[in-house]
This record gives sequence, C-alpha cells and structure tokens, in this order.
Amino acid sequence: MLKLLGAKPLSGKDTSNVLRVLDADPIASCMIAARVQENGLDPRSFHGEMWSRGGPDESLCFYGANLVPLRGSVDDLRSFADRACRGPRMCSSLVGRAELTLPLWEMLEPDWGPPRELRSEQPLLATSQYSTFAPDPGVRLVRADEIEVYLTAAVAMFIEEVGVDPRANDGGRGYRRRIGSLIAAGRAWARIEDGEVIYKAEIGSQSATVGQIQGVWVHPLYRGRGIGSAGTASVVDAVVRSGRTASLYVNSFNIPARRAYARIGLTQVATFATVLLD
Repeated sequence: MLKLLGAKPLSGKDTSNVLRVLDADPIASCMIAARVQENGLDPRSFHGEMWSRGGPDESLCFYGANLVPLRGSVDDLRSFADRACRGPRMCSSLVGRAELTLPLWEMLEPDWGPPRELRSEQPLLATSQYSTFAPDPGVRLVRADEIEVYLTAAVAMFIEEVGVDPRANDGGRGYRRRIGSLIAAGRAWARIEDGEVIYKAEIGSQSATVGQIQGVWVHPLYRGRGIGSAGTASVVDAVVRSGRTASLYVNSFNIPARRAYARIGLTQVATFATVLLD
C-alpha cells in the first residue's frame, strides 16, 4: 500500500535509518551524508528536505539547493518529480548517480524546461591509498588572511567550470561566505606564489568516511606542467591521512584532468550526471 503513496518529507526520527542507507553507498552519497551527520534532518539547519516513498530503504532523495536522487525505482523517481513540480523550483541543479539523475531529469524537463547544460557522464573517482604521484610540498592550507587572493581564483574556477559568475545574484556575499567557511574549516588548499594562486582545490563535502574534492583549478599560465597532478596528490594525501577515502567527479570530456587523476591513483567507482539549470 505504501508504494502507492507519493514522496513525503522525512523527519528527525528517520535520521538513523537515513544514515544507515547512505552508509551503504558512502562515496556517491558523501555530499548528503555529510549534511545529515552534521545536522540530522531538522529542516531549520539541514537547508533542504529528505524525501522518501515507502521508507529510506526503498527510496531517498534530497531537495535543496541541489536535487540529489539517492535511491529508488522508476516509480519512486516519478514521485520525486511530482513533488518537486508542486511549487516554485528551489534547486539550481540535479546531481548524483547517472542511473538515477538522468531518468529523473527526463520526468522534470517538460515542466522545468531545457537545461542550461547537461553533463551526462562524469566518472566518480576514489582512492583510500596515498597518491602514486609525488605530491607538491608547496600546496598547503589557505589562511584566513588570504581569502581575497584565494577568492579571486575560486571565482575564476567557478566561471570556467559552471559558466556563470557566482557573484551575480548577491554581489558575491553568499559565495564569499561559502569559501570563508571552507578556509576556516581547514578544507581549502592552494599553492600561492607572489600573491597569486597557482593551484587550488577544496574538500567540498566531508563525511565521517569520505572527503569529496572539488574546485580543482590551475592558473591558465601554469597549465601543462604537472601542477594539477602534484597539487591534487597533496590534497588526496591529506584526505587519506585523515582516515577517509578521497573522491571527486570529473567531466568525461576533460581528458587532461582524467589523465592527471589516473596518475594519482584515483579509479572510477560510479558515474555521476549533472544537470545545470538557469
């Protein structure tokens, strides 16, 4: 009978069951597991909702700034799409395992319109071993007093990767807060020379068992020298040293990055897809 019902928001009493389900797929669910581990499912601090249809063991989907399907059948995905279309769209993207994200997007597109960009194949890579490529000793944690120089590089990376300026809607206040929080948490890494960022990356999401690396960027004037490989090796080693698995996902068409990550020892464990919305 429950399978005939629509998707419903879960509450704090479901937290332990949700964590147990996410723990069965720790690398692919890192972004959401980190949120649940830190805040539980209280919507006041969770900044989104967790939906299910029949319970977390059967289906699970996060809806907030991103829409992230985590588990479910075609019927479950349809119930998530129906719920997402009930009101104004909250999310700016869909992201997650391709086998869930792409079918969900097919159900949403008639209501939400065409995407700004569809990235249908993004290998999700991971390693729990130290890098097989020599790390860059010059890559280090970013200091709080370096936020301005680091932010300049972070904005350049975001525009290059996502295609929009993260400062567009609020003058950059929200993005600055996000970057500042990562620096304060010891999760922003860079090589900085003469007041300029040569390499940067962040541990964007960090669960109890996985650190997901994001925002990998090399200054355009320094590309093709192995700086990206060595820098990312440093960040991978930091994650592994913390007792976690290091992971990241990359666009399938980014051949230089994929080669660099292979040199480091990152191997594919799943395939993600991202749908960027206007």
